[in-house]
Parts: sequence; C-alpha cells; structure tokens
Amino acid sequence: MADCLPPTANCFPPNNKVILEFHRRVVFSSNGDPIRVPRVFKAAADGLFSVLFPSDCRICQSPLTEISRIPVCRPCIQRVAPFSGILCRACGEKLVSEHTLMPEGPLCGMCRRVAPPFQRAVAYGAYDGELRELLHLLKYEGVHSVAPLLAGYMTEVLAVLTLPKPMMVIPVPLYRSKRRSRGFNQAEEIARALIRRRASDLELETGCLVRIRDTSSQTGLTRHQRRANMRGAFQARKPERIARRSILLVDDVMTTGTTAGECARVLLRAGAKEVWVATVARAIRETPFQAVDFAMEEQISHELTQMNTN
Repeated sequence: MADCLPPTANCFPPNNKVILEFHRRVVFSSNGDPIRVPRVFKAAADGLFSVLFPSDCRICQSPLTEISRIPVCRPCIQRVAPFSGILCRACGEKLVSEHTLMPEGPLCGMCRRVAPPFQRAVAYGAYDGELRELLHLLKYEGVHSVAPLLAGYMTEVLAVLTLPKPMMVIPVPLYRSKRRSRGFNQAEEIARALIRRRASDLELETGCLVRIRDTSSQTGLTRHQRRANMRGAFQARKPERIARRSILLVDDVMTTGTTAGECARVLLRAGAKEVWVATVARAIRETPFQAVDFAMEEQISHELTQMNTN
C-alpha cells in the first residue's frame, strides 16, 4: 500500500490549504526487500508492536520498540563497524606494523613466506562485539533472519573488489553429523542471502565440495597442527562443474585461514581456475578466536544430538 502513496498527500481540498506530508521510512519485508511506509503509520505500528509483543534485544537486553525481523535493537546494529587500518592484501589479516608495506600492497609475514592458494580473502569486520553476537544468533541460536543482514555486510566488502564474472559461490560445508544436529549450515544460509542480493553474477553450488571427515577443535593448535588437522577433511565432487570456473568460497568466520586454504587447494586440484574467499568476520590478533566459541559449538551440537536421538 505504501508504494501507492505519493511522497506528499493532500488530504484536504486545495482551498483548505492544509497539506499533510507523509515522510517515508524504510522497513523490510519477509524476503528482505525494502518496503517504504509513511512515518506516521510506522510509528503507530512500532508502538502497537512493543505493547503486543514485548521483547528484549538479544545483544544488549534493552526493550525492542521497532518492528524488525531481527531480535536486535538499532543501536547494536549501528555499532557494527567494518575493518579499518592496514590489512594483508592476500589473507585479509589486520596488520600492526608499517614494515609489512610493499610496493604491491601490504602483506603479512606468513603470506610473504608462503603464498595462500586463494587469490584473496576478505572479511567485513573483526570477530568481536556486536558482529560476533550477530553471528552467534545465526550459528548457535538458529535466528535465520540474521542471514540477510550478514550477507549485506559481505556485499559491501565484495563491492570494492574487481571480481571475475560470473562466479560460482560455494559455502564451506559442515560434516554431515554436525549439519544434521544443527539443522543447517550457517555458511550456506549467508551464501543464499548473498545470491539473492547479487543473482546476476553469482551462482550457488552446494554439492561440489563436501566435508568427508570431522575435525577436532583447533583451539590451542599451531598453524602447522591446524593444517595437519584439516588435511583430507574436504573432497571435491562433480569436477566437471568446477573445471575452469572462478570460485567464491563463503564462510561465516575466518580464524587463521587454514580451513579456507584447504578448501581452496581441493577446489584447485579439481580444476577450478581460481578461488576467492569472503567471510563476514575475521579473528585478529587483538581479538583472537576464543575457546568459548568452540566450547559453545560442541555443547550445542551434543545437546541437539541427544534431542534427535530421543
């Protein structure tokens, strides 16, 4: 209905000289598309919503007073910030020293010693604060309505890259038991939301890369131990679909890049032309990937498995 209203509406005859202006405001429909509604209607609906459906923000616990598909208040969402400062041009790690600057662009010490198998890895922001909590809402609490917001962040960071077109989007797969216990793959949820935003140049493929071995927690492992832990965990399927294709590998969080690197190696061996990596967040040295993240995942996975068994 809102789209049928003009920006201003004369609600009285011209000789009355009374004009009521409807200031438009953007909200979102169930499919994530923006719908413009008059501000006066939106304010009334927000008030009714807060009375009939009282709830608190899942991050700061303040009362929610606006209609939203995401159980998070506007101030918390507004505090999510993109990366700033010097980033490694290959793996996207945040750098703290100007000694990493090179003529071709900044490069971390690890990428200078051994070039990663992917062309470039990018992330929207640091795995910390409100961004970390939003990812947890999707990953651990199954709040699927967060996925379009996270995909929006990913779209922003991808917009600064010159990517080949078209690209095949492959989400990092979960091992089948973890997928079954959780009920979904958070990387796939984000990838699907990303496709809806950029359907013209991206193609989703979920069957070309599978996880054939479950891996133990990587907490406390060195880079060498992490690589050994991930080796042989992934397998390429349908190589004819991968051959000579440019791949965009999508995941929720990058820690050291070990998982992304192993996936890229498997895809390249299967004939992929090149692999790019995009994540919503990246753990950095100042805000390392915490052990509590692994503990939470293992606990929830165990509880869901018991529920499914019963």
